[in-house]
Amino acid sequence: MNDDSPPEPIATDVHEVSIDDLSIHTLTHRTGPNDQPAVSPDGKSIAYVGFEDKFVGYQDQRLSVMNRDGNGSRVLTANLDRSVADPIWSADSRSLYVDYDEHGSVRIARVGLDGSVRTIAEHLTASDFDRPYSGGAFSVAHAGSVAFTSGTTQRPSDVWIARDGHARQLTHLNQALAAKKLSDVQHFEVAAFDKLPIDAWLVTPPDFDASRKYPLILEIHGGPFSAYGPTFSTDDQLYAAAGYVVLYINPRGSTGYGEAFANQIDKAYPGHDYDDLMSAVDATIAKGFIDPDNLFVTGGSGGGALTAWIVGKTDRFRAAATQKPVIDWSSFALTSDVTPYYHPYWFAKFPWEDPTGYWARSPLSLVGNVKTPTLVVVGSMDFRTPDSEAEQFYTALQLRGIPTALVKVPGANHHGLAQRPSQSAAKAAAILAWFNRYRTGQAASGSQSP
Repeated sequence: MNDDSPPEPIATDVHEVSIDDLSIHTLTHRTGPNDQPAVSPDGKSIAYVGFEDKFVGYQDQRLSVMNRDGNGSRVLTANLDRSVADPIWSADSRSLYVDYDEHGSVRIARVGLDGSVRTIAEHLTASDFDRPYSGGAFSVAHAGSVAFTSGTTQRPSDVWIARDGHARQLTHLNQALAAKKLSDVQHFEVAAFDKLPIDAWLVTPPDFDASRKYPLILEIHGGPFSAYGPTFSTDDQLYAAAGYVVLYINPRGSTGYGEAFANQIDKAYPGHDYDDLMSAVDATIAKGFIDPDNLFVTGGSGGGALTAWIVGKTDRFRAAATQKPVIDWSSFALTSDVTPYYHPYWFAKFPWEDPTGYWARSPLSLVGNVKTPTLVVVGSMDFRTPDSEAEQFYTALQLRGIPTALVKVPGANHHGLAQRPSQSAAKAAAILAWFNRYRTGQAASGSQSP
């Protein structure tokens, strides 16, 4: 494209480059992304992932295969309502391995050239572990064995291998944790206001006693098109060790539940995802062991935006910590590092075409309602949700006389806010210190050291 062409934030194609004369031949031509090309071992086919762009918030990434010259393209996973990634050919060129998210847990599937899908391994987990995001990695041996990363809610990822329907663990890298009394993680399902089922998990303190009353931390994932799952989280373990019950959920908009579930928030975020979060809080309180006067909320990125939105909608939380948030959608959409993306995918119009629509979804529009003491956390090198967003919220709260503090992590970017262990520990400690300042009653007297 030339310098005056409108930016195309997700449109990509697969190209063939001649080694002899460096000429380029484009092999794909649909509108939208065509990514992760993989040439079959016999050299006859190319697999890739992507979709025909419909310009909505979330679209399943599907596996396609075409002839070596770009002809004969066909979608193999049209009947799988999940986004697939990381295609790897089998040695005989008759099938491919991909991974996909299923209700917060990543699976590996073998996809035949006839479109058949067979699960090879489940419960993959990622190597990042400050928060319980779904994820994982895998590779395939020539003979068909699959190595992958997997862990539990009480152990970070280790290397496993699957072969002929059986899986076994190869590494035991975190055995030292066996000497620690870690928190249990329990799954339950919440019925949203419209009866939509929502996955939720509770992390309970190590010496949990259901006859007691505990403070609750609602911890919200970012994205918003991503997912939490049953995986190890240092943040949640530290919060629970300090005497809190931690609640995390996959509200509408989360991935791993199909396109329709994710697009419940298309052009409407924040929206009814807020109602899902409040329904989960209410369902947890109804279990009988939560002190309803000691509720706290935090989240990062999209979860940070929802945290700021929540304190503008309700004062039921004693304190909040919004991490790397979006505060004003107009300023964000014009300063973020992926500015061409937000229209048309998250907003139908540009900010100057629909200022009222952008403002109606901005947490800053609700700042006049905020009564909740709110900590604001951001990295100084965050270009996705620029630190100017966090500073706007902090300044607005200061001007209103609401207790607040700004923590700016030097040199940290959006994805690396807690990349180093020291940063991760410091972040969790700052949030706990803020929450403990406002924690009261029996909950405060029963706290434990992290």
